[in-house]
Amino acid sequence: MKSLVREVLITVVLALVIFFLARATIQTYEVFQTSMLPNFVPGERVVVNKAVYWFGGPKRGDVVILKAPSGVEENWIKRIIGLPGDTVEIIAGEVYVNGVKLDEPYIKRNFSYSMAKETIPPDNYFFLGDNRDVSNDSSRGWLMPRKNLIGKAWLISWPPSDWGVVPAYNLNTQLVSTGK
Repeated sequence: MKSLVREVLITVVLALVIFFLARATIQTYEVFQTSMLPNFVPGERVVVNKAVYWFGGPKRGDVVILKAPSGVEENWIKRIIGLPGDTVEIIAGEVYVNGVKLDEPYIKRNFSYSMAKETIPPDNYFFLGDNRDVSNDSSRGWLMPRKNLIGKAWLISWPPSDWGVVPAYNLNTQLVSTGK
């Protein structure tokens, strides 16, 4: 009897440890905005890796879940374009980071607005949605500190027809390869 109680207690403790570890490192997010169309559609569920930035900083091109800048209790999905210290400028729909035009293969619709050059302050990030004409993003004047990043979009888990890993676009390599 003592052995059975011990086994049950160990199983319960182990289950609790696994549960709390999972809650601390991953969560799901339901896409409700159209700002990332066609790459993320309303109703899709995304598994978010909350631990990835414990071991390294966010990268240009990462799709992240972040707290909404307006102070409302909601989270948004956006793509990181500018890192701390970068300069970001948009000229007639073309995005330039540190003077280098980004090749953005995930953009499916042309857009045409412009934005004056802005230098990203320390510990802040510049975000854009993939559906630029309708996205409320950093082109509208807001930046977010790292503490407001919840995590990196990792897997699409719903609907089953869309299951898969979120495609990675390392936009850093473009800037490195040009010497900037």
